[in-house]
Amino acid sequence: MAICNQSPFKPITTLCLPKPHQPRKTRPFLVKCSKTQLLSTDPEPVFTSVRSFAPATVANLGPGFDFLGCAVDGLGDHVSARVDPGVHPGEVSISEISGDNAGKLSKNPLWNCAGIAAIEVMRRLGVRSVGLSLSLEKGLPLGSGLGSSAASAAAAAVAVNEIFGARLSTEELVLAGLKSEEKVSGYHADNVGPAIMGGFVLIRSYEPLELLSLKFPAEKELFFVLASPDFEAPTKKMRAALPAEIGMPHHVWNSSQAGALVAAVLQGDVEGLGRALSSDKIVEPRRAPLIPGMEAVKRAAIEGGAFGCTISGAGPTAVAVTDDEARGRAIGERMVEAFMVEGKLRAEAVVRRLDRVGARLVSSIPR
Repeated sequence: MAICNQSPFKPITTLCLPKPHQPRKTRPFLVKCSKTQLLSTDPEPVFTSVRSFAPATVANLGPGFDFLGCAVDGLGDHVSARVDPGVHPGEVSISEISGDNAGKLSKNPLWNCAGIAAIEVMRRLGVRSVGLSLSLEKGLPLGSGLGSSAASAAAAAVAVNEIFGARLSTEELVLAGLKSEEKVSGYHADNVGPAIMGGFVLIRSYEPLELLSLKFPAEKELFFVLASPDFEAPTKKMRAALPAEIGMPHHVWNSSQAGALVAAVLQGDVEGLGRALSSDKIVEPRRAPLIPGMEAVKRAAIEGGAFGCTISGAGPTAVAVTDDEARGRAIGERMVEAFMVEGKLRAEAVVRRLDRVGARLVSSIPR
C-alpha cells in the first residue's frame, strides 16, 4: 500500500489501495526460502478415479481484506476425477456439473474454476500420457461470499494431484488454485488458501506469495453462524465498490484490528475474535449498503449474543461468531428475520465449526 502525494492543504495523509494484481509469467511461493519447480517426469496414475472435497471459506474476516481467511466445516464442493481414454493425453474435460446453479457454469475447462486448476496441476506434474475427465458437484451457491469458486478450484487441484500419487506440495496446490481465482475473480488467496490448507490463514505477502497457517487451539469452542440471503453479490461488482484511497486514521485502525484478530485466533479468544471481526472501517461500510438489510442483520446478531458479525467475503452472506452451538442457532434465527424484515430477502442460516483440514481425498479406486 503506497502513500499518495499530498496537497499541502490536506493535513491527513491518504493511502492508495493497491490495484488488482496483473497476471505474470511466474509467481514464486516462499516456504523457508524455497521456490516451486515444475516436475519434469510424466507420472503414471496411481488411481483410476478419485473423489475430493474442499470446504467453504470466510474471507477478509472484517479488517483482513485480501489477507485473512478461514475454512468452514460441513459446506463445500466435491470433484471426481478419472483417467479417461477418450480425452486427449495431457488434457482435461468436464463431463458433468451438478448441484447449485449448475446450469450457469461452463463445461469448457478453460472457463471453469475446477478445469483451470486441474489443468495447472497437470502442467506442474508434467502429465503428458493420459487425459482426465472431471465431474463437479456444487455444494455452494454462486456469488454467496463463501468461496464458491475457490472450493471448486481447491477440490479439483487435490483430486488431480491425488490421482498421480500426491506429488505436489500444499504450496503448489494453492498456486494452482490461484491460477483459477486470478482468471475468475482476481488474484487473492484469502479463499483458496484456507480452502486447501484448512483453519485460519494469513497471506503475509503476494509478491512473492507466502501464506501462514494460524492455529486456533483445539480445546476451544468456535462456531460460525452463516446467514445467506437469496441475493447474489458478484465478487467483481463488490470489489468495484471499494474506495481508491483511504485516510491514515482508518489505515491505522484496521491494521490494529487485524493484528488483534490474529492474536485472538492464536489465543483461542472467541470474544476478542468477534470484536475484531466487527471492526472494519474500510471495506464493510462500502459493501454493506449494497446488500439489503445487512446493517440490521449485524445489529440483530450482536444483540442476540454474537461476539461479532461482518460480511463473509464479498457477501451477501453474513457471518457471526460464538462459542456456543445452541446460542448460534438462536442468533441465526434473528439474522434470518432481520434479512426478511429489513431487506425483504429470504435467508437461511447454519451453524458450523472451523474446518481444520482443508481440501482432502474422500474416496479412490486403485488401478
